[in-house]
Amino acid sequence: MASAGSGSEPGTAREMPLEDGDPVRPRGRQVNGEVSSVPRLRGMGDPSLRSTSAPASSRTDTMAHGWEPGPALGDGDVIPGGAPQQWKPEEALMTELSELVQKVVKSSSWWERHGVDISILACSFLLLPAGFLCLRSAQAIPFLVGVLTLGVVHHTLTVKGSHLASHNALTESKSWSKVWAIFFIELCSAFTVEQATYNHVKIHHGYTNIIGLGDSSTWKLPFLNRYVYMFIAPLAVPILTPLVALDLLRNVEWKAALRTLCCMFLGFYCHYWLLIHVSGFQSPWSALLCMLLTRSLLAHPYIHVNIFQHIGLPMFSAERKPKRIHLMSLGVLNLPRNALLDWSFGHSLISCHVEHHLFPSLSDNMCLKIKPVVSQYLKQKKLPYNEDTYSSRLWLFLQRYEELMVHAPPITELVGIQ
Repeated sequence: MASAGSGSEPGTAREMPLEDGDPVRPRGRQVNGEVSSVPRLRGMGDPSLRSTSAPASSRTDTMAHGWEPGPALGDGDVIPGGAPQQWKPEEALMTELSELVQKVVKSSSWWERHGVDISILACSFLLLPAGFLCLRSAQAIPFLVGVLTLGVVHHTLTVKGSHLASHNALTESKSWSKVWAIFFIELCSAFTVEQATYNHVKIHHGYTNIIGLGDSSTWKLPFLNRYVYMFIAPLAVPILTPLVALDLLRNVEWKAALRTLCCMFLGFYCHYWLLIHVSGFQSPWSALLCMLLTRSLLAHPYIHVNIFQHIGLPMFSAERKPKRIHLMSLGVLNLPRNALLDWSFGHSLISCHVEHHLFPSLSDNMCLKIKPVVSQYLKQKKLPYNEDTYSSRLWLFLQRYEELMVHAPPITELVGIQ
């Protein structure tokens, strides 16, 4: 998303941008919809979609609590029985929150800003020899330990490492940010840096929950039924990822495409070579099967997390896009902390996703550190702060799969102030 600034002096924190880079504006569309301070929601589109609601246990139902449809009020409008109201501009809300977060960032050490997450990635690398050696064992338990170790390490490098690298959150040096992006995204994840940063940073973050842009529709496969999609299809992620990357190479320059192909081949070959020569696999097919097993170990939560935290929340049209603080508070959801997923995916993808979308250039550890500041501020300003459990979201998607994953989502419009 927002690119990291240039390198700063040791021990000092860089200034954070309030917005993510320069979002790409869709041709022929305006994305400057105006809203007033605290919004109300008005559903649009298919009435059958508007009338359905999540289970009572879902905390996202409280998102629009007390917001009733009504005429929009502007600055200085008079409400019955009251004096003219002056409302705080959305830009001022985002600026105020950014200043609070900036104080936390400036008071944080390099270890807090980058060191913790770099250490997690380094520990993952150090676990690789143990994982490959465990696979040499003919006994079930050591072999399974090897599979679990390599599976967790793989997802830590490809999900957490690639995600941080795409946002330039691993270092404050632009040159090293580029190096880490190529290493984690292309060598480890078998994807292309240019398309990963464009689709994730520019589109998903620049147009979060905007219909036709960052609405997470790329995760939808409407031809699959709910059980196949939720429980069987994730096993194909290690196969589909490089295939999608190869298709996207048509959209990049030939030099970048050649670099990506070389990195993808090197990453796959190193994994295969280590399984044959270190783990002792005798058959190429058994080595490839082990690669598939370890690379798909956490594919289920990977798919689930990506759909749980946006789909089913308010979606907006590009012409009526709300201001940033409302867009992120309404359209993003946090899951509870989970030791395995926090380690493998990172806090910014699990329990601090709201914070990540508001301040994408921060590392996972810093998103966790600013979480109390952000949650308290949004709640004080009567803005949504969506949270729900993994099991609750899973049940919601199984119950309302066609509505959420097959049909087009209803469009939400902010029409007034409470």
